[in-house]
Amino acid sequence: MSGYLAVLVVVLIFVVIFQIAKASEYVSILKGEKKSRQQSNKVNGFLMIVFLVVGLVGVYYCNELLKGKIGIESASVQGEGYDTMLKWTLIITGIVFIITQILLFWFAYKYQEKDGQKAFYFPHNNKLELIWTVIPAITLTILIAFGLRQWFRLTSDAPKDAMVVEVTGKQFNWLVRYPGKDGQLGRKFFKNINDANNPVGQDWDDQLNKDDFMATEIHLVVNKPVKFIIGSRDVIHDVGLAAFRMKMDAVPGIPTTLWITPKYTTKEMKEKMDNPDYVYELSCDQMCGKGHYSMKANIVVESQEEFDAWAAKQKAQYDVAHESATPAPAAAPAADSTQKAVAKN
Repeated sequence: MSGYLAVLVVVLIFVVIFQIAKASEYVSILKGEKKSRQQSNKVNGFLMIVFLVVGLVGVYYCNELLKGKIGIESASVQGEGYDTMLKWTLIITGIVFIITQILLFWFAYKYQEKDGQKAFYFPHNNKLELIWTVIPAITLTILIAFGLRQWFRLTSDAPKDAMVVEVTGKQFNWLVRYPGKDGQLGRKFFKNINDANNPVGQDWDDQLNKDDFMATEIHLVVNKPVKFIIGSRDVIHDVGLAAFRMKMDAVPGIPTTLWITPKYTTKEMKEKMDNPDYVYELSCDQMCGKGHYSMKANIVVESQEEFDAWAAKQKAQYDVAHESATPAPAAAPAADSTQKAVAKN
């Protein structure tokens, strides 16, 4: 019922505005076009000031109302730089926005059409053009340099002690592979892919593959760098790590990488968010088909001891593949009761 009432109110407002506009046309005919135009400009100038005040108050109110409720601090060390960059970008553009909007609405009020007042027009002014060209150029250059610095950090080589996790996208889930005790991932070849027991196409002739294992969720160690090796089996996907402020395309045939250092365990983040059900999430940030919405994987950030205990329980994919390929032993033949009876006699 309240929805219908709201629609009715909006319709009535448009009807009132339309009637006022028609009345203004009739008044302009009676009073003369110039006087009517000046009257309209006066009303519009006053409304400009009203919209300016209401708009700025609304922006301030929304900021106070939603402060601290939208988003959380970065859960990775590298993401802190992106948060800082976004903060300063919003501050700079916010200041420019407020100044320009105040001038826009105030000028519309102050310089409305009046008798005896004539607009001053000049086609060229070197000083003004220098100011509004150089200052924005310098500001944008600083912001771009800050952004490039963060980008180079993201795409730089991971530390040598970083753990390695391979993430491969396929419609519509993520395939996660870990190196075993040797710390190195084995070779893979797309022609070896078999959804039943070899989903990423590991080469079983490579000894490095003998201890690699697959996982249904991603486990990371808090305060330890992790390098993601990213790929795709079919179309372009995108590894989205919103809580860590990171994302990277997963492209078929072209491995990409990124690395992060998690700051908080999952348990700590649940306490910070005051949400016992909170989980870190890996999402696909590139439209990849009809099942795109469901392409997610949970991420668990834990201590080194907890990670080691979890990894020790995982079974090497080599063993999984060869167990499924090994035929079951044949059943022993049943003993012949007739022959046993003859032997006794």
